[in-house]
Amino acid sequence: MNGSIGTARRPDQNTRDIQQVLKSYSLAHGVDVWLWERVREKWVCSVGTAAQSAVEPGEGAVPVPGHALDARIEVSDSDGDRASFLGHLLGRMLQHQADSRAFGREIAERYEEITLLYTISEILGSVISLEESADTILAEVTDTMAVRRAALWIHDPETNRLNLIAAVGTEGQLGPIDVEDHSSITAAVFRNRRAMMLEPGMVYPREDILDEGANRDSFLSVPLSYTPPHGQPRTIGVINLIGRTVAEKFSAGDQKLITAIASQIAAAVENRRLVSESLVQERMVREMELAHDLQLKLLPSTSQFRDYAQVAARCSPADSVGGDFYHLFKLPGGRFGVMIGDVSSHGFAAALIMALTMSAVAIHASEGDPPAEVLRRVHRAVIDELETTEMYLTLFYGVINPHQGTLSFANAGHPHAFRIDAEGGAERLPSTNPPFGIVDLDDYGEKTVDWTPGSDLLFLFTDGLSDAISPSSGEQILVDHVTSGRDQPLEELVETLFALESSHRDTPSDDRTAVLVKL
Repeated sequence: MNGSIGTARRPDQNTRDIQQVLKSYSLAHGVDVWLWERVREKWVCSVGTAAQSAVEPGEGAVPVPGHALDARIEVSDSDGDRASFLGHLLGRMLQHQADSRAFGREIAERYEEITLLYTISEILGSVISLEESADTILAEVTDTMAVRRAALWIHDPETNRLNLIAAVGTEGQLGPIDVEDHSSITAAVFRNRRAMMLEPGMVYPREDILDEGANRDSFLSVPLSYTPPHGQPRTIGVINLIGRTVAEKFSAGDQKLITAIASQIAAAVENRRLVSESLVQERMVREMELAHDLQLKLLPSTSQFRDYAQVAARCSPADSVGGDFYHLFKLPGGRFGVMIGDVSSHGFAAALIMALTMSAVAIHASEGDPPAEVLRRVHRAVIDELETTEMYLTLFYGVINPHQGTLSFANAGHPHAFRIDAEGGAERLPSTNPPFGIVDLDDYGEKTVDWTPGSDLLFLFTDGLSDAISPSSGEQILVDHVTSGRDQPLEELVETLFALESSHRDTPSDDRTAVLVKL
């Protein structure tokens, strides 16, 4: 078969089928049959049962219906019915061939699309970050989609800009695109979460987006969107395809395929973000647990004072770490030092102030200086950090001298300090100085009260414990429990106080600390 149908437009098997039909009809009816097709403005006899000297179909030739090309069937017998019959027959054959070819192309296209989706899935599953796979993904997309250029833009929430992380060909705009730039197609697609498709020659909102001058290519822009199983859709970027190599414009099928790819990319990025956040949270939990353990180890164990005094203490931060603390000291001359502190906040910042204060206290209190002098030196050591963090610190430091029967103390604004006597009377130990971080003092006040060894009880706590019970009456409730239970083992008494606090509030909002000393 000569002409375009016999070569490029129809497979050889189809040509033979048509020849056989025409030959059989010719033998059965004793007529000659010719199939004419117009090729490059000329008529060509592509199939015939006899030699044909004419240069175009005769008057008896009839069109072949349903054929994409201009084709005519001619029978040597002037009977038009024969030609019409053959025309309809060949039309059906040719249409069937066209449908088969279209179906084959569609299968091939779907196969390529499935292969592309599978390839991108493998790429995304085998790399750590999108940046590592972006170039490979775009290369696969441009090859399968037959486009000249492609670009992948990812949103930066901190700057609210779209950053170019990968490009194939030359993307006219290389720098960041402001999401609120209303002259940018890419920004509009990101904001609206809707794809945009432009045909060749269409005017773009901004001349520098594609840098194509007057010769605009076809353009397809699709948002990278992801919808979690339970949550609102998130758009993380935009993918742009520019210029077709096998077609003038993009189709709805192209948009559907790129949307599926964009969803793959967005889901992979979102999953990696969630995994990263989970890892960070796990690491933070581990670090918080470690910080909690380390902070508690800074507090002295009451067991080391069992042969010296009756002591019970407990410190529970609201978070993993906090700003409450206590300290205990064996001092020369049989004296015993007791300190409690409360940083105005909680969490890591308060914990750092607490650790710094305890270090200073360990240095200055162990020298056996009077309470007022110890507070003065400690304040000098922590004042810069308190001013920087804009925190303040209440601090009580008392020294019990059982041989002299005295309790000397300096109180920097700590309101919850009591001496409870054998008869159950509770004496508040008042402030002698303002809290640390309020004012800078050169001299610190100090007071001394009587102390009956073996019967008097020193009770110190922070406002987190009393407020957890009741902001208005929590202090009195705690003091009443201690005075009524002063003959109990002190460890049991402390547990009773914290059990009382737990029954009033499930989630404490502040650090809680209590110290009981009998000497």
